[in-house]
Amino acid sequence: MAPLSRRFLFGGDQPWSHTDWISSNDRVRGGSSYSSLNILPNNTVQFNGHLDITTLGGAGFASQRTTGDVSWDLSDVDGLELAIAGSDGKVYTLTLKDKLLHKRPDGREQSTISWEYNLRPADKANVRVRWEDLRATYRGREAEGAEPLDLKNVKQITIMIRSFFGTQEGAFSLDIASIATFRRDV
Repeated sequence: MAPLSRRFLFGGDQPWSHTDWISSNDRVRGGSSYSSLNILPNNTVQFNGHLDITTLGGAGFASQRTTGDVSWDLSDVDGLELAIAGSDGKVYTLTLKDKLLHKRPDGREQSTISWEYNLRPADKANVRVRWEDLRATYRGREAEGAEPLDLKNVKQITIMIRSFFGTQEGAFSLDIASIATFRRDV
Protein backbone atom coordinates (compact mmCIF):
# COMPACT_ATOMS: atom_id res chain seq x y z
CA MET A 1 0.00 0.00 0.00
CA ALA A 2 1.28 3.47 -0.90
CA PRO A 3 2.42 5.73 1.95
CA LEU A 4 -0.02 8.35 3.17
CA SER A 5 0.77 12.07 3.26
CA ARG A 6 -1.21 14.58 5.35
CA ARG A 7 -1.57 18.35 5.51
CA PHE A 8 -3.24 19.69 8.64
CA LEU A 9 -6.02 22.24 8.22
CA PHE A 10 -6.92 22.34 11.95
CA GLY A 11 -5.03 20.74 14.83
CA GLY A 12 -1.85 18.71 14.42
CA ASP A 13 0.84 21.25 13.53
CA GLN A 14 -1.87 23.96 13.09
CA PRO A 15 -3.41 25.46 16.23
CA TRP A 16 -7.19 25.46 16.63
CA SER A 17 -8.66 28.97 16.93
CA HIS A 18 -12.06 30.13 18.16
CA THR A 19 -12.12 32.74 15.39
CA ASP A 20 -12.15 29.99 12.73
CA TRP A 21 -15.46 28.46 13.90
CA ILE A 22 -19.01 29.59 14.66
CA SER A 23 -22.12 27.75 15.82
CA SER A 24 -25.05 27.17 13.49
CA ASN A 25 -27.85 25.42 15.33
CA ASP A 26 -31.55 24.75 14.83
CA ARG A 27 -32.30 27.96 16.75
CA VAL A 28 -32.24 29.65 13.33
CA ARG A 29 -35.48 27.73 12.67
CA GLY A 30 -36.97 28.17 16.15
CA GLY A 31 -35.33 25.12 17.77
CA SER A 32 -33.57 24.79 21.12
CA SER A 33 -30.39 22.82 20.33
CA TYR A 34 -27.01 24.38 21.08
CA SER A 35 -23.35 23.61 20.53
CA SER A 36 -19.89 24.87 21.32
CA LEU A 37 -16.36 24.11 20.20
CA ASN A 38 -13.98 24.20 23.17
CA ILE A 39 -10.23 24.17 22.63
CA LEU A 40 -8.56 21.79 25.08
CA PRO A 41 -4.98 22.24 26.38
CA ASN A 42 -3.60 19.46 24.11
CA ASN A 43 -4.58 21.25 20.83
CA THR A 44 -7.72 19.13 20.58
CA VAL A 45 -11.26 20.51 20.38
CA GLN A 46 -14.43 19.25 21.96
CA PHE A 47 -17.62 19.70 19.93
CA ASN A 48 -20.38 19.42 22.50
CA GLY A 49 -23.80 20.63 23.48
CA HIS A 50 -27.40 19.48 23.62
CA LEU A 51 -29.54 18.18 20.76
CA ASP A 52 -33.22 19.00 21.41
CA ILE A 53 -35.97 17.21 19.47
CA THR A 54 -39.04 18.42 21.35
CA THR A 55 -39.20 22.03 20.10
CA LEU A 56 -39.29 21.15 16.38
CA GLY A 57 -41.32 17.93 16.65
CA GLY A 58 -38.54 15.36 16.27
CA ALA A 59 -36.18 17.43 14.13
CA GLY A 60 -33.08 19.10 15.46
CA PHE A 61 -29.45 19.87 14.67
CA ALA A 62 -26.40 21.54 16.15
CA SER A 63 -23.20 22.37 14.31
CA GLN A 64 -19.95 24.29 14.19
CA ARG A 65 -18.77 25.61 10.85
CA THR A 66 -15.76 27.47 9.57
CA THR A 67 -16.00 31.24 9.32
CA GLY A 68 -14.68 33.93 7.10
CA ASP A 69 -13.96 34.34 3.45
CA VAL A 70 -11.70 31.32 2.97
CA SER A 71 -11.23 28.96 0.09
CA TRP A 72 -9.28 25.71 0.11
CA ASP A 73 -7.95 24.08 -3.05
CA LEU A 74 -8.30 20.39 -2.19
CA SER A 75 -8.09 19.12 -5.76
CA ASP A 76 -4.68 17.48 -5.26
CA VAL A 77 -5.69 15.25 -2.31
CA ASP A 78 -7.89 12.16 -1.90
CA GLY A 79 -10.06 13.42 0.97
CA LEU A 80 -10.17 14.59 4.59
CA GLU A 81 -9.07 12.73 7.70
CA LEU A 82 -10.58 13.44 11.11
CA ALA A 83 -8.44 12.29 14.03
CA ILE A 84 -11.03 11.48 16.69
CA ALA A 85 -9.70 11.66 20.27
CA GLY A 86 -12.98 10.74 22.01
CA SER A 87 -16.56 9.98 21.02
CA ASP A 88 -19.91 9.32 22.64
CA GLY A 89 -20.88 6.88 19.87
CA LYS A 90 -23.48 9.12 18.23
CA VAL A 91 -23.72 9.78 14.49
CA TYR A 92 -22.06 13.00 13.31
CA THR A 93 -21.96 14.58 9.86
CA LEU A 94 -19.03 16.18 8.07
CA THR A 95 -20.25 18.75 5.54
CA LEU A 96 -18.40 20.67 2.83
CA LYS A 97 -19.71 23.53 0.70
CA ASP A 98 -18.23 25.10 -2.42
CA LYS A 99 -20.77 27.91 -2.68
CA LEU A 100 -22.04 30.39 -0.09
CA LEU A 101 -24.85 32.80 -0.90
CA HIS A 102 -25.50 36.25 0.55
CA LYS A 103 -27.71 36.33 3.63
CA ARG A 104 -31.44 36.77 3.23
CA PRO A 105 -33.06 40.09 4.26
CA ASP A 106 -33.98 38.53 7.63
CA GLY A 107 -30.28 37.75 8.29
CA ARG A 108 -30.54 33.99 7.81
CA GLU A 109 -28.22 32.19 5.43
CA GLN A 110 -29.60 30.91 2.16
CA SER A 111 -29.44 27.18 1.55
CA THR A 112 -27.04 25.73 -1.00
CA ILE A 113 -25.91 22.25 -2.00
CA SER A 114 -23.93 20.53 0.76
CA TRP A 115 -21.63 17.55 0.43
CA GLU A 116 -22.09 15.26 3.44
CA TYR A 117 -20.64 12.17 5.08
CA ASN A 118 -22.14 10.55 8.20
CA LEU A 119 -19.80 8.97 10.71
CA ARG A 120 -20.16 7.10 13.99
CA PRO A 121 -16.54 7.10 15.16
CA ALA A 122 -15.03 4.82 17.74
CA ASP A 123 -13.69 6.47 20.88
CA LYS A 124 -10.30 6.95 19.21
CA ALA A 125 -10.11 6.63 15.44
CA ASN A 126 -8.82 8.18 12.25
CA VAL A 127 -11.83 8.60 9.96
CA ARG A 128 -10.88 9.02 6.31
CA VAL A 129 -13.52 10.53 4.06
CA ARG A 130 -12.69 10.12 0.38
CA TRP A 131 -14.29 12.60 -2.02
CA GLU A 132 -16.34 9.81 -3.59
CA ASP A 133 -17.83 9.04 -0.13
CA LEU A 134 -19.55 12.45 0.02
CA ARG A 135 -23.19 12.74 -1.08
CA ALA A 136 -24.85 15.88 -2.40
CA THR A 137 -27.78 17.16 -0.31
CA TYR A 138 -30.03 20.20 -0.22
CA ARG A 139 -31.59 20.96 3.17
CA GLY A 140 -30.76 17.45 4.36
CA ARG A 141 -32.25 15.59 1.39
CA GLU A 142 -30.42 13.90 -1.49
CA ALA A 143 -29.82 16.35 -4.34
CA GLU A 144 -30.16 14.36 -7.54
CA GLY A 145 -28.20 15.72 -10.50
CA ALA A 146 -26.08 18.13 -8.44
CA GLU A 147 -22.92 19.50 -9.99
CA PRO A 148 -19.77 17.81 -8.61
CA LEU A 149 -18.11 19.39 -5.58
CA ASP A 150 -15.64 22.04 -6.77
CA LEU A 151 -12.54 20.76 -4.97
CA LYS A 152 -10.53 23.80 -6.10
CA ASN A 153 -12.91 26.07 -4.19
CA VAL A 154 -14.10 24.55 -0.89
CA LYS A 155 -15.58 27.44 1.11
CA GLN A 156 -16.85 25.83 4.32
CA ILE A 157 -16.32 22.80 6.55
CA THR A 158 -18.96 21.87 9.13
CA ILE A 159 -19.16 19.32 11.95
CA MET A 160 -22.82 18.59 12.72
CA ILE A 161 -25.02 16.36 14.82
CA ARG A 162 -28.65 15.92 13.83
CA SER A 163 -31.57 14.07 15.32
CA PHE A 164 -32.36 12.03 12.21
CA PHE A 165 -35.99 12.78 13.12
CA GLY A 166 -35.88 11.61 16.71
CA THR A 167 -33.39 8.75 16.57
CA GLN A 168 -30.79 10.60 18.66
CA GLU A 169 -31.08 13.44 21.15
CA GLY A 170 -29.66 14.89 24.35
CA ALA A 171 -26.12 15.71 25.40
CA PHE A 172 -23.38 15.03 22.87
CA SER A 173 -19.60 15.22 22.81
CA LEU A 174 -16.97 14.58 20.13
CA ASP A 175 -13.26 15.30 20.64
CA ILE A 176 -11.31 16.05 17.45
CA ALA A 177 -7.50 16.16 17.52
CA SER A 178 -7.20 17.33 13.91
CA ILE A 179 -8.77 17.73 10.49
CA ALA A 180 -6.26 17.09 7.72
CA THR A 181 -6.15 16.39 4.02
CA PHE A 182 -4.75 13.03 2.98
CA ARG A 183 -3.29 11.61 -0.19
CA ARG A 184 -1.96 8.20 -1.08
CA ASP A 185 1.44 8.72 -2.67
CA VAL A 186 1.91 6.69 -5.83
